[in-house]
Order: sequence, then structure tokens, then C-alpha cells
Amino acid sequence: MTETLAPAARIGTPAVAALGILAVATGALESVVTPTLPLLQRELDMTPAQGALLSVALLVTGALITPVAGKFGDRYGGKRILIRLMTVVSTGGLVSALAPNLPVLLLGQILQGAMVGALPLSFILVREHLPAGAAKVAIGVVSGLFVGGGMAGTLAAGPVAEGLSRHWMFALPTIVVIAATALVNRLMPQDAPGRKDAAGIDWPGLGLLSAILTTLMLGLALAPDLASRPLILGAFLVVLGAFVIGWITVERRATAPMIDLRMLARPAIWKPCVLTFTICAGTSIAVYLVPQLLAVPTGEYGFGASATEIGFLLLPGAVAATLAGPISGIWTRRSSSRVVVIAGVVLLAVALFGLAAVHTEIWHLVGGKAMIALANGLCVTALVTGIATAVDRGDTGIATSVVLVTRVIGYAVGAQLSGAILTAATPSGSDVPAESAFVTGFVIAGAVTALSLFVARTMNKGVTR
Repeated sequence: MTETLAPAARIGTPAVAALGILAVATGALESVVTPTLPLLQRELDMTPAQGALLSVALLVTGALITPVAGKFGDRYGGKRILIRLMTVVSTGGLVSALAPNLPVLLLGQILQGAMVGALPLSFILVREHLPAGAAKVAIGVVSGLFVGGGMAGTLAAGPVAEGLSRHWMFALPTIVVIAATALVNRLMPQDAPGRKDAAGIDWPGLGLLSAILTTLMLGLALAPDLASRPLILGAFLVVLGAFVIGWITVERRATAPMIDLRMLARPAIWKPCVLTFTICAGTSIAVYLVPQLLAVPTGEYGFGASATEIGFLLLPGAVAATLAGPISGIWTRRSSSRVVVIAGVVLLAVALFGLAAVHTEIWHLVGGKAMIALANGLCVTALVTGIATAVDRGDTGIATSVVLVTRVIGYAVGAQLSGAILTAATPSGSDVPAESAFVTGFVIAGAVTALSLFVARTMNKGVTR
């Protein structure tokens, strides 16, 4: 189907820059908990289980909100939904900044999780108000800045929390989110009238999709405990299967389904989702293992790096991740998503296998992590851009939401797998896993990534609608 809709108004660099600033701020706000979790556990007297709950709260909300935000943005307008969503995020950031205890901080994180839905809404706006070629570049810029913001938040969270307080590590990015939201509201044109579907909102489909994602994300978060409790694990799988079957049944019968299953069945949609999952799972393993390897004591086989030192050592990766989005957008515009994805997968696999073979010097880890960050940014941005331009403009939000949720799940699976590998290889009475565990992790990540080439090479060379 060929699009016939023309954008109501064009936007300039300032409007795209406002979306970019918002992406940086939300990415930073999303990432501050992970590097400071030990500090939060001490200050709030949290158990490890409570710490795990805090670390996953934002991801669960993000996985739930993203497809809903994308669907509503397609129907009612990207700007309208984005401003409302950022109001929730800003409230969550302020609640987290002022939180005196764990329950209040959990509430703040749940509200903050709505930020993940900002990306598909930004893609709706740039695709609606920019020519096709410029929209690809803008999507790349916004995606890259979101990743870069996450890296910046990871690097800055520790120093800010230790130098000022844990409150400020939430407050500073929240202030930027509020300011950027005001800029977007001022610079973006008003939305066109929303689509009027007689069938209304697919509430049963929305409820079942939320149940699927909640069960899946909680299952991943609790995977280490569930593995030793087969009956509970089996119950989780049965519940998840029931939700999936129920959702498919409802969506097949719905007049206006939450997610059109016929759209998901298109190669232009399911192939990028498969690739996004495998690429992000492989990347997540490295993201987890590299800092752990840097922190291993020098008396063993590591480098004894402190949290602050690790942050600086990961800085080249943060720069590479930030640059990857714009590079991917420009490259995709000049060639195709397929070319960019294949190049990124090859680079990612080479870096992962390289780290498995050679990791005896700090520069090996720093260089390998930078290559991984660059490759991941190239691939994910190209896949999102490809999906965004492979569907009708009215389906941009929900289509990109699907791949972004897949990205979150891929990262969660990779992180849990990495933790399981290190835990299994840690001798009783020791805190240091065997060096072979890191080699195993990098090899598994490289193999999973390399296998994705079989899917990447079958992608369409051009955009197909």
C-alpha cells in the first residue's frame, strides 16, 4: 500500500534538536539506577531481592507503555500523546528525586518507565513532518542520542550520587526532561485530527498484551530463583502461554486490533524483530561482562577497577553509541537498512569473538566495548528506521513500538544469561568467577550474533510496503 498523506507542516532543525535533547534526558534518567544500585541498597536498607525489583520496575512499565503509546500516537497524534507521556515521566522523576524510602522510589520508577514510549512518538513526528530521506536521518539522530543519554547517565550517576546525593541523580535529568518537553510543545506543529475508528480502542487486546509483557519481564527478572523451582517455573510458562493464546484469539477477531497480526506476519516486520532480539541479547551479554571483568581483582586475572574508573573506561563506548545513530541514519538513506545491518552484525560478531580470544589488557576491553556499542547502534537504528518506513504512516508508532519492546526483552535475556554464567562459574566461598566464564559468555554472544546473519541477508534491499 502506498502512502498518499502529505505532512501538514515541515519542521526545521530546532524542532528535531528539541526531540534530541528530550531523547538524551530520558536516556539519562532511564539509566541512573543500575550503576548506583549498591549505593541505593545501602542508603535505603534494601535486600538483594528488593534491589532486583527496583532494577526491573522501569523496564516492566516501559514494555507495557511502549506499544500503547505507539498505538495512541498513530490514532490521536504524536505530539499530543508525547506531551502527556512526558508529564507522567517528569512526575516520576520528581517522585524518585524526593523519595524518602523504597516504596516511594518504586512508585517513581514505575512512572518513569513511561519514557520508553517517547521514542515511537518521536518517530511519528519526524516521519509526519519531514521528507522521507530527512526522516531517516532524524530517526537515526534521535535513536543515537537516546542511547548516548543512557551512556551519559550511567557514567554520571555514581559521581553525582556520591558528590551531591542520590536525590540529584534523578533531579538533574528530570529538570532537562521538563525543559525539553516545553521546547517540543512550542516548536512542533499541532497534530492533525486523529483517526476516528468506529470500533474504538481494543481494550481486551490491550489488557492481554499488558499481561503477556508483565509476566514475561517478571519471569526474566526472577529467572535465577525460578530455575531452582521447576513447579513455579512451569506455572509461569503455563500462565504466559494462556495469555499469548488468549491475545492471539482476541486480536484475530477484533475489528480494530491493538496490533494487527497480519502486519506482524510481514517479513518487513518480523525479521527486524528477530534481528533486534538476537543483536540486543548478544550486546547485553557484553555490556554485563566487560565491567565485571574490569572489576576483577588484579591478583586474579582482572584489573581491579573502581566504579568511577570503570565509568571512564566505558566512555569511548558511550561516544561510539552516540555517533552510531546519526551514522546509521545517513548510511541507511544512501544505501539500505539491509546493508547497514549486515555490516553492524559482522562488526559485532568480530568484537565479541575478539574479546573471547584476547582480554588481557585494558585497551582490549575498552576497544572491544566501543566496537560493540557502535555495531549495536548501527544495527538497531537501521532496523527501527527500516520498520518505520516499511509501513503506512498511520502505523509508524505501533510498528516501531514492537521492535523497541523486542529490544528491551533482548537486553533482559542477555543480562540474565550473563548473570547465570558467572554465578555457575563462581567457586563456593569465592566472589570471583572462573576466567573461563567470561570466555564462554563472549563466545555465546558472538555465536548468537553471527547466526542472525542468516536472517539479515534475507532482508529486502529496499523499502517494501
